[in-house]
Amino acid sequence: MEDEEFEIVVSPLCRSVEQDGVSVEIHIYRGSEDDTWVLEIVDQQGTSTVWDDRFETDEAALQEALSALKLEGIIPFLTVDEPRRLH
Repeated sequence: MEDEEFEIVVSPLCRSVEQDGVSVEIHIYRGSEDDTWVLEIVDQQGTSTVWDDRFETDEAALQEALSALKLEGIIPFLTVDEPRRLH
């Protein structure tokens, strides 16, 4: 059996977003044979949050990411090394 390489199409809409001095990367991609796009936000430590839903367009995926960052802030997308303490 011959190994087939899975080709990934990366959206030109991928970008870095910074809030409160912290940045994350928005990754939008799909398989070359797929019609829908995957959305992933990756923090500075390489931890990713991937949406379960797929998007019809890369623009729709980008808008979802920007909306989530605006509504939820950047903190939910970051790796937390230490337990958060309430003051």
